[in-house]
Amino acid sequence: MPVRPVSARIQTMALDLRRQTIGALFDVIDEEMLGLSAAQRRDKYSQMSENVFRFYRGSACLFYYDATRFPTPYHTPERLPTWLQGDLHFENFGAFQDRKGNIVYDVNDFDEGYLGSYLYDLMRMTVSIVLVGQTGQLKEKEIAQAVQRYLEAYAADIDDYGRGKKSPHSVTFDASDSEGPIKKLLKKLEKQDERKLLMRITTVADGTHRFLSSEEITPASDGLRKDLMSLWPDYIDSIDTVVREKPDFYRIEDVAVKSGSGTASIGLPRYYILVEGDAGCHHDDLILEAKAVRTPIPACFLPYQESFFRWFDHQGKRVVTTQKAMQHRADPYLGYLTINGEDFYVRERCPFKKKLKAETVADGDELAETVALMGRITAKIHARADADVERLLLPHHSEEAIAEAIDRDAGGFLLQITEWALEYARRVHADYDLFRELLSRWPAEG
Repeated sequence: MPVRPVSARIQTMALDLRRQTIGALFDVIDEEMLGLSAAQRRDKYSQMSENVFRFYRGSACLFYYDATRFPTPYHTPERLPTWLQGDLHFENFGAFQDRKGNIVYDVNDFDEGYLGSYLYDLMRMTVSIVLVGQTGQLKEKEIAQAVQRYLEAYAADIDDYGRGKKSPHSVTFDASDSEGPIKKLLKKLEKQDERKLLMRITTVADGTHRFLSSEEITPASDGLRKDLMSLWPDYIDSIDTVVREKPDFYRIEDVAVKSGSGTASIGLPRYYILVEGDAGCHHDDLILEAKAVRTPIPACFLPYQESFFRWFDHQGKRVVTTQKAMQHRADPYLGYLTINGEDFYVRERCPFKKKLKAETVADGDELAETVALMGRITAKIHARADADVERLLLPHHSEEAIAEAIDRDAGGFLLQITEWALEYARRVHADYDLFRELLSRWPAEG
């Protein structure tokens, strides 16, 4: 029997080890930590298999497993962490309406908020930029230039914040601050009727306001409705007193189960709650969203922060605090509660919420223009997040530590992270193929 060449045996062993790593990580995260059933995992993995970008969105555990093993001199010291968004990618930025009614563009997902080196947000984001560019069949040179524009914009604003040239604490980005696809999106939303969502998914029959049933929205059981009614005062008490309305404002009219949203959070309970609001004003009849949340994925791989988990004994509180720390004029309906032993956070289902999809970016110039603004937004959330949280948790200015880490060799920083993003995107494509191979076997074995 002929003996295979050593190189072929090594390649086979490497693929087997990677296959085992992917399978083991998904078992630990999705089954043990998130508590997903076999059917829920099958649904999640089926959606992740649709394309490589969706696979990347749903495999943050694999990213952190790899990224924490990448040697780089540009990390901030472990004693000077940054408040991370935790799952920063192209489609976790989007448009929405802020507390003052302005249509703005910002980060819009905070489920994975945690403390760690700023670099992990940048590394995760830059790989997503590469994948978006590849989706649009851009040349590698164009993609690399877009990644560098993102990093340059981030570094420039972080430097300004670190030197005190400007403050991140009241920064917002609207149509006047943007160009290209983001500006078009914001201008379009400014013309949209704010009741469009309400009219699309609810109806009034016999004087009763109810959700319309669909593939993604189904009526809540009597038991769930009863549980929410009894626990609702806990949510109301968790809302900031400066924006809290009278209890009647939050009176529940209807409850529905929402499915089909997100990728990483597929399988976690999510509910739509129709509340009374304030009759006679634009807040009449609001749609709130209650979403289950677990321990953040980055916490499984980054240095353990005991003080962080002492402060955030409720995961909904962690998500809500992260959003309020990173956004100016954040959603006034942010709050949290516990339902049947599970931590939930609550937010408004904003009628103007809209993300910029990867396929809408037409060319290299548009991609570079778009991600440059995303770089500025990333700098803003990192710089302002230490202002609104417990000082014992972040007793330092993150932007100063970040600026110092980058300024040691700004050119090297741009080059290394850009090259890493391009190379790791190739790893994501290879992992995607292995994942689909595993998935083809998984139902029979699971």
